Amino acid sequence: MKIRPMSGVVRRAFPIAAPLLMTMLTAQAQNTPADTTAQPIQRVEITGSNIRRAQAETASPVQTVNRADIEKSGKTTVAELLQTLAVDNQGSVPTTFGSGFASGASGISLRGLGAASTLVLLNGRRIAPYGLADDGQKVFADLNIIPAEAVERVEILKDGASAIYGSDAIAGVVNVILRKDYVGTTVRLSQGLSNESDGGDTRLAVTHGVGDLETDRYNFLFSAEYGKKREVWNRDRAGRGAVGRADLREFGFSAQEGLGGTGAIVNAGAAGSSIIGNVQRPGGGYYSRDSLDAANGFTRTFPGAACANLTNHPQGAPGTGCLIDATQQYNQIQPRQETLNLFGRATFQLNNDWQAYVELNGYHSDTDSSTTPSGVSASVGYPGGPVNNAGVSLGATHPDNPYFGSAARVRYLAWDVGPRTSAIETNFVRAVAGLKGTAAGWDIDSALLFSQSKTNRSQNGYLQRDVAFALLNPTAANVAAAQAGSAAYAGLPAGSYWRIGENAGLNSPAIYAALSPTITNDATTNIAMADVKASREFGQLPGGAMGLAVGAEFRHDETELAPTSGTERGNIIGLGYSAYEGQRNSAAVYAEFLAPVHSTLELSAALRYDHFNDVGNSYTPKAGFKWTPARSFALRGTFARGFRAPGPAENGRGGLAAFSTADDPARCALGVEAACSSGQVAVITSPNPDLAPEKSKSFSLGAVWDPLPRTSISLDAWQIERKNEINQETTEAAIAAGNVVRDPGSAVPGVAGDPGQIVAVLTNYINSASTKVNGVDLDARTTFQLGNAGSLTADIKWTHMFKFERTDQEGNTVDFAGTHGNCDVTNCIGTPDDRINLGLTWDRGPLRLSGVVNHRGKFDNTENKQAEECAFHFSAAAGGGDAPTGCKISSFTTLDLTAKYRFTNKAELFATIQNVFDKEPPLDPLTYGAAGYNPLDYSGALGRYFQVGVRYTF
Repeated sequence: MKIRPMSGVVRRAFPIAAPLLMTMLTAQAQNTPADTTAQPIQRVEITGSNIRRAQAETASPVQTVNRADIEKSGKTTVAELLQTLAVDNQGSVPTTFGSGFASGASGISLRGLGAASTLVLLNGRRIAPYGLADDGQKVFADLNIIPAEAVERVEILKDGASAIYGSDAIAGVVNVILRKDYVGTTVRLSQGLSNESDGGDTRLAVTHGVGDLETDRYNFLFSAEYGKKREVWNRDRAGRGAVGRADLREFGFSAQEGLGGTGAIVNAGAAGSSIIGNVQRPGGGYYSRDSLDAANGFTRTFPGAACANLTNHPQGAPGTGCLIDATQQYNQIQPRQETLNLFGRATFQLNNDWQAYVELNGYHSDTDSSTTPSGVSASVGYPGGPVNNAGVSLGATHPDNPYFGSAARVRYLAWDVGPRTSAIETNFVRAVAGLKGTAAGWDIDSALLFSQSKTNRSQNGYLQRDVAFALLNPTAANVAAAQAGSAAYAGLPAGSYWRIGENAGLNSPAIYAALSPTITNDATTNIAMADVKASREFGQLPGGAMGLAVGAEFRHDETELAPTSGTERGNIIGLGYSAYEGQRNSAAVYAEFLAPVHSTLELSAALRYDHFNDVGNSYTPKAGFKWTPARSFALRGTFARGFRAPGPAENGRGGLAAFSTADDPARCALGVEAACSSGQVAVITSPNPDLAPEKSKSFSLGAVWDPLPRTSISLDAWQIERKNEINQETTEAAIAAGNVVRDPGSAVPGVAGDPGQIVAVLTNYINSASTKVNGVDLDARTTFQLGNAGSLTADIKWTHMFKFERTDQEGNTVDFAGTHGNCDVTNCIGTPDDRINLGLTWDRGPLRLSGVVNHRGKFDNTENKQAEECAFHFSAAAGGGDAPTGCKISSFTTLDLTAKYRFTNKAELFATIQNVFDKEPPLDPLTYGAAGYNPLDYSGALGRYFQVGVRYTF
C-alpha cells in the first residue's frame, strides 16, 4: 500500500511534528515495522515565524502549494498558478497585460490590496523588484523569475507579517522555497498548444545535483529552465464572442460608448482616429475624407479614399466614419515571451554544527507585445505640464486636405506607420552567501545578499509630435520646432509632407524614419542586504519549552527608471512621461517569543523596529494564539500591525503621465451624450516627498478541524485595515475640483456652455484614504481509500470577501467588494467577492488523474456598491439599458484536467487540457486590461489548451 504525503492543510489539522509525521508515513508505505527507537524531534522554520519549532503549525494561517500541487494544476509557471488561487484578487499584474506599465512581469495581490502590499520572498529573503512599477507607481516582485522545476514548495502567509519581515507585508507573504539539496539528474520537456494551433508554450528544464551532505559533506545543485511562449492575436479569436474586440455594435453598443469601432465620428465635435482621416470643417463638424456629399463643404474630393479601398470591415457608423476594429487587428491576448531561468546552490557541511551555503539566481526574458497604431491627437503630459495635441491639423496646403486652402483638424490612425510595439529585455540576478548552524543552544542563520533587476524597453510605432505636426501642417513654427528637435526631420527635403490614407504609399522611408524612430528607456533596481537571526528554546512552561528569536537586518535599496526618450519634453503622441529615482538605507532589529503556557495553549508575540533614512521609524507588533483542546481540533488567531514605506515613484524624483477612464459630469449635464460614458483621459501625477508610510492593522481568527481520518477543514475569518494609503488623487475628485485641461475646439456646436472634452487630469500622490477589507477563507481536504482502486482526494479553497471599503479624506466611504471598482487600480479587473479552487485527484499505482475547477464569482458592473447607476450602458438605439444586461459581469468557471503516468521509477509522461469545455469569457466592456473580457478570465479568451510532456530522472 502506498500512502501519499499529506498536504499543508492536513498537516495543519494534526498538531504533530511534520518530520515525525513524514517518518511515520514513510514507514507505513514500505510496510515495515516502525522504528521504536526514540529519535530527536526535528525543528523546522515556518513562513511567518523565525522560531524553529517541532510543530509545523502556528497561529497564522499558511497555505502550502507543493510540487505535486503545481503539477496537478497543469500550469507551466509558478506565476500562472499563483494568479489562479482564491487569495489573489484586485491589483494583481498579469503577464498578458502587454500594454501595461509593468508589461513583461507578473505580480500577485493578496486580499486585493495590490502587488506592492504583498511581500514575495525567495528562500525567506527578499528579491529586487521589477524595474517597471505597477501603474507607474508601486514596485513589486516579478513572479516570472521563479524557476518552476526548482521549487520545493510555496508557502502563502495569509495575514500581516511586518513584525517579522518589515515593509510591504501588509496583505501577507508569498515565500517560494527552492530545493536545498538534490542528488541525481532530471530532465523535463513539455509542449503546449491551443485549440486554435497558436500560443505554443515550449518548456525544457534540467536539474542536476551531486554530493551527499552526510557522507560527502557537500551538495551542489543546479537547475536551468528555458521557456518560449508564442503570442496569441486578438484577430485569431474573432469567433469567441466579444473577445479582443472594440467594435461591439452587434452586442448593442455604439460609438457613443467608445465601442463602435475605430474611426467613428461620434458627434459634431468629436471623432475617432480613422485610417482615411476624419477632418473637421472649419467652424463645423467632422467628416470622413471619403465623403462625396456636397454638404460637407469640401474644396476638393478624394474618390480614391473610399473606405472600401482600405478595409472590408462592416461599416454603418453614424457620421459616415470609416470603421475598422484596430484592437482586434493589432492587439494580443498574450505577448510573445522567451525566458531562461538559472538557479544554483552549493552547501558545505563544515562540521556537525555548521553549514556554509551559496545561492545564485539568474533570469533573462524577452517579451514582445503589440497594440494599435498611434493616432495623431492623443494628448500627453510631462513634468512641464500637459501637452494638448487635439489641435493637430492638415495644413492649408497639405495635398490630402479636403478643405484645401484652410487648415482643418484631423483624426488619423497611422496604420501606415504600423502597430505600436514594445520589446522588453529583463535581466535579474540574485546572490546569497551565508552560514547557518548552532552555537550555545542557538540556531543561527546569517547571510549577505545582493539582487538586481535591469529592464530595457524599446518601442516602435510611436509618433514624434514635432515631426508629425510639421509634416501635416508645415507652418513656420511647426517646421522650426521639428528642425530643432529632430535631425532626421532636418535632413528631409523642404516642403515634405506626410501623406495619409490612400496616399500613404507615396511616403519615403526617410519620412517614417523621422516620424517614428525607435524610442527606449531603462530601469534598474538593486538590493544589498546583510542579516543575522538566531532562535533557541529556553526555560520550561506547562506546555513545554519557550522559544525566542532575535535578529537584525541592514538593507540598501536603489531604483531608477529613465524616461522614454522624447517623453521628457512631451514629444511622443499618446505616450506620457514616467520616470523616478530614489534610494534609501534601512536598518531593523526584531524579536519573537513563543510561550506554550499550557499543553493545549500556545501564545506568541513579535516586535520589529525599522528605521528608514527618508521616512523615519516604524514599530510593528504581532501577537497570536493557538488553542488545541483536542488532537483533532484547534482554534487560532492573530493581531498584527504593518506598514509599507513609500516607493521611489511616490516620494522620489520624477513623475507620471498616464491614462485612465472617466466620465465628464459637467458636459453630461449639458446633454453631450458621449461625456456620460467613461472615456479615456490623460492623468498627470507628481511625486510627494512628504508622504508618510502606509499603516495597517490585521486580525485573523480561525479553526482547524479533523473530523474524520484523512479529512481536514480549516475556516479563517480575516480583516485588514490600511490607512495613510498612498494613492493618486482619484480622477473623479480631480475632475470635480476642476483640476483638468480641456480642448475648447471639441465643443459641440449648438450646446451652450460646452467647455470641450477633457484631455488631461492633474493629480498628486497623497496619503488620501483608508481601506477596510474582510472576508473568510475555507480550506478543506479529504481522501478516500478505495482499496485496489487506489485513492481519491478532494479539496476546496474558497475565499469570500465581505467588504472592501475605502474612505477618502472627506470621510466618504464606498465598498468595492463584488463590484467592478476600483478602476484606478491595475487594469480595472474589479473586485469579485468569491474565488474558488476545487480539486479532485485519483491515484492508482503509476497513474494519477486530476481535475481542477477555477471559479470567479459574478460581480456588479458598478464603480462601487453605493453607485446609483451602472458603469456602462447600451447605446440609445439599443434601449440605453444597463450593460451587460442586469449590470453584472457574469461568473466564469473552467475545468482543467491533468494526467500523469509513471512508466518506471525514472520515466513519466504527463498531459494537461486546460479549459476542457472551451468556455468563452463573459462580456466586460469596462476593463482596460483586455478587450471585451476581464483579464481574470484569460483562459476563456485563449480557449481550450493542450500540453504534453515527459520527465526522466537519471
